[in-house]
Amino acid sequence: MQAWILSLACRQMPIFCWSKMTAIKSVNLTRKFGELTALDNLNLEIPEGEIFGLVGPDGAGKTTTMRLVTGILDPSGGEAWVYNKHTVKEAEALKENIAYMSQRFGLYEELSVIENINFYADVYGVAKEKRAETIDRLLSFSGLLPFKQRFAGKLSGGMKQKLGLACALIHTPRVLFLDEPTNGVDPVSRRDFWNILYDLLKEKVTIFCSTCYLDEAERCRRVGLLHKGKLLRCESPEAIKKECNVKTLEQAFIKIINEYEKQVADNK
Repeated sequence: MQAWILSLACRQMPIFCWSKMTAIKSVNLTRKFGELTALDNLNLEIPEGEIFGLVGPDGAGKTTTMRLVTGILDPSGGEAWVYNKHTVKEAEALKENIAYMSQRFGLYEELSVIENINFYADVYGVAKEKRAETIDRLLSFSGLLPFKQRFAGKLSGGMKQKLGLACALIHTPRVLFLDEPTNGVDPVSRRDFWNILYDLLKEKVTIFCSTCYLDEAERCRRVGLLHKGKLLRCESPEAIKKECNVKTLEQAFIKIINEYEKQVADNK
């Protein structure tokens, strides 16, 4: 990731409205840690079946956003829903519809691939008589079938991420939250991982993915740009590039930050 992304910023843009079923929605969602505002009045609406990318520098609020909309963290203000389940008032019911793969997804390295998946099937309460077909499907589409008896600790970085994804999907969630899932993974494994995500879209799974790779952001239907807890853009990659009259997201973000910094300086 290039250094310029560490200071991304730009002005607030309006959020699009969607006529299809809303999978994720937040209204003025805010989280403070003492004097620090980690997320500042996030207004977001993501329709069912969309792959949405959240981009921003370290400390921008990406992980905080993920933890808020999955019900792990309570907001300081505002509200959020996932398929009409309130993230605070209906946090337990919410878990039935979602899967959250954090940056450090908990695989047990001393267990085999199949044992890890069965462990998470138990955690999610997947009935044993129903899980065999699901496990076979997950192993097949992730390419892990030939390695199902291999210890997780012996897998490559890319294969560990695929295993983490298979474990997260064992209870057939409607929404998949991925927090920088391919960070540190080689390019070939990153490509394979995204091919799997596109296959999930065919099953109408909604995917909310944070990433530090702009080539991955290009693959998303829309991209949300966070900086210092504020949503600064929420448009398709093509729309952002067209607005800035440039060919790449990198060029667009550089242009946006320069305009923003000038605006901030002028307001002081």
